[in-house]
Amino acid sequence: MLIIAGTTIGAGMLALPIASSGLGFLTAMVILFFAWCLMTYTALLTLELHQHAPPNATLNTLAKNILGKKGQIIANFSMIFLFYSLCAAYIAGGGGQLQLMLSNWSAVEIPPQTGAIAFAILFGSIITLGASTVDKLNQVLFIIKVMVLTSIFYILTPHIQGEYLLNMPMQQGLIISAIPVIVTSFGFHGSIPSIVKYMGVNIHSLRKVMIIGASMPLVIYLFWQIVSQGVISQQNLYDSQGLDGFIASLSSLLQSSAIANTLTIFANLALATSFLGVSLGLFDFFSDVLNKSDSHKDRLITALVTFTPPLGFALFYPQGFIMALGYAAIALVILAIFLPVLMVWKQRRKTHDTVFQSGVNMYQVRGGKVALTTAALLGVFIISAQFMQMLGMVPVIH
Repeated sequence: MLIIAGTTIGAGMLALPIASSGLGFLTAMVILFFAWCLMTYTALLTLELHQHAPPNATLNTLAKNILGKKGQIIANFSMIFLFYSLCAAYIAGGGGQLQLMLSNWSAVEIPPQTGAIAFAILFGSIITLGASTVDKLNQVLFIIKVMVLTSIFYILTPHIQGEYLLNMPMQQGLIISAIPVIVTSFGFHGSIPSIVKYMGVNIHSLRKVMIIGASMPLVIYLFWQIVSQGVISQQNLYDSQGLDGFIASLSSLLQSSAIANTLTIFANLALATSFLGVSLGLFDFFSDVLNKSDSHKDRLITALVTFTPPLGFALFYPQGFIMALGYAAIALVILAIFLPVLMVWKQRRKTHDTVFQSGVNMYQVRGGKVALTTAALLGVFIISAQFMQMLGMVPVIH
């Protein structure tokens, strides 16, 4: 549950109030709730698929078995594109913070590249040790993260202005602009195969893990939106120039640097837990694609394939992955909505006769074809919203 919640609640959570600032609190919460419903539903669809595959199967195996070679290529490209982009962003961000920390401790100036390399080696080693090690470390980091977040809520709550929470959307176009960002804030689907491999195909337990793991971010986002949108006026929040401007606005309003320091600590912890979840999913994906075992030699090879390319991008071509992240919502929709819907549709048709004749009771997510069609249409709408923003048809969210 904490791996899912930790992967979902990344450093991007701090940018969520800015992304939804023009919506007003109530509209933002309605969209957050529907995004949670959609992404939890497709996570459960992925669980339904894992019943028909070995415990160590990843998206690569599922797509190959159900959709064939073309489906496998699309699935693998989406997975690698999205997760390499995210890993590169995390290595660059985490490496920068680590380099700053090392420079403060050392009398010698530490080169910027050293932080990124050290960050990749540190977390790469943890991932290589396996899901059990990741789980234990993630639990500790997540608990600390929640404690830091609780202190942020405690500091900000007395400054909430009730009237700020009653604002309506500033313009309708902002609703369309915010939808891809909000949906992306519930993206944890790449980590599901790693959790299935770790726990085994126990649908009852896994279903509980998915629902509760995805619900934790929803609850935390709710409180975060209340304190952030309730403390700063809608116009000031909308005018904030990115995350730094948001933190500066809070510090200025409270006349305290403590909130800025606390938010920075939270961002670092959120980045670490997100990176653990994302890179664990990517590691197991490549282990499946390359047909590697759990031997020390094979895990080392998988680790090199997992971490070397994003480290290279972070060091030598940082603008490349920043551009790639602009397409993250599209890759996530393919990965977390279209592929599960399509694979479940085909798998249900294939297994219907077998299940009917044998009387075997297989887990099936409720909603039938209506829910599958609705999820697919919502996926089309989210991608359309992203393209509309790119083409300047709706306001761009920074």
